[in-house]
Amino acid sequence: MSSLIVHGGTPLRGRITPSANKNAVLPVLCATLLTREPLRLHGVPDITDVRKILDIFRSLGSEARMDHATGTLELHHRDTVFDAARDRLPEEMRSSIMLVPPLLARFGIARLEDNVKGCTLGVREIDPHVDVFRRFGGKVERASGSLLVRCAGPLTPAQHWLDYASVTTTENFVLCAAAANGSSTLTNAASEPHVQEFCRFMAMLGVRIEGIGTSRLTVHGGSALGGGEFRFDEDFHEITTFLALGAITGGDVVVRNSAPENFPLIDRTFDKFGVTVTHADGWSRASSTGPLKVQTPFTSNVLTKVEAAPWPYFPVDLLPIFIALGVRAQGNAMFWNKVYDGALGWTGELSKFGAHVFSSDPHRLISFGGSPLTPAVVESPYIIRVAIALFMVAASIEGRSEIRNAAPIRRAHPRFAENLRSLGAQVEWTSEE
Repeated sequence: MSSLIVHGGTPLRGRITPSANKNAVLPVLCATLLTREPLRLHGVPDITDVRKILDIFRSLGSEARMDHATGTLELHHRDTVFDAARDRLPEEMRSSIMLVPPLLARFGIARLEDNVKGCTLGVREIDPHVDVFRRFGGKVERASGSLLVRCAGPLTPAQHWLDYASVTTTENFVLCAAAANGSSTLTNAASEPHVQEFCRFMAMLGVRIEGIGTSRLTVHGGSALGGGEFRFDEDFHEITTFLALGAITGGDVVVRNSAPENFPLIDRTFDKFGVTVTHADGWSRASSTGPLKVQTPFTSNVLTKVEAAPWPYFPVDLLPIFIALGVRAQGNAMFWNKVYDGALGWTGELSKFGAHVFSSDPHRLISFGGSPLTPAVVESPYIIRVAIALFMVAASIEGRSEIRNAAPIRRAHPRFAENLRSLGAQVEWTSEE
């Protein structure tokens, strides 16, 4: 078990260059299996999920040379082999499901653990992915403790309409469509910035995609794919996280941000808690003129709300970050998770700090902020930004706090503690994995 120890109450100040978004990096890594040409990727973060996928590649005979100091990864899948009787995809990493399409395209078969999972955010079914595989001609069957996906010949083009705008299902559709000989169209596609980044990588390989950034994607597949170089953008989740850490501690943190066009709604959400975000010359800064305060809506008989749902709504993964702000801000606010049914069960841990939150139902809670808080020892579920949200509250309180089970942070944020110490935080890990 890894825990974060923080001696809070210090305003964080300084500049941070964030890492790439793991939700862009992982599908891109899966997509690299579609080409036999050499690739060079820049800005690859040193996180646990990246290491796991590279281990898979090496076990299959691929060349994978990672320079962790520079974030440069060189890949060549020329001699890759896959044996379904021996090779399995790890169940503890949900992104491994996106290895299925390239394995199908190259070897006609993929083996997936029956209980593939990621963060404990509630039910995360694989049925939408199974629907996509079948649309393209895949045959899905249960084996002992796993699922086998087979395809007797080349994947065939498909037209599909998703039940909901799922990120990984959209990416799996694009991966299948890239290998199918013809045009495929997906309606109700996810359009998050990391999905757009993934699509730009696919275009670099030679896949023609229409509608990037919209809810309708048309993919023209079947062409031989090439290699090349690709550089990842900074992670908008990590940008927001460090801006929020500066705000909640009363400090001044400036964060590198090359895509401020993704931030208008995030900026307005910060504003609901008395925090102003500005963007200039590739950098973003969050500032406030006094203590955090929930802004009163013009409609006086309703609560200030943060409603999180698939993009272009407010990003659901960032909701815990703003719950932390709500706990510290004077006033009351409602937080609404419209995606995951188990994502708010952690908020009882906030009461250990003395915070007051009320769970309306599995999807909504109300914060009653502004009360004095005290240091605490809290337990994080296996959810990346919940561990960070608990850390944020602890960092804003003078004294020693401990966030237990904080290891999920390493899945998305390399050098998290080191970056915090560069801003003046007193923080350390209690153990290493």
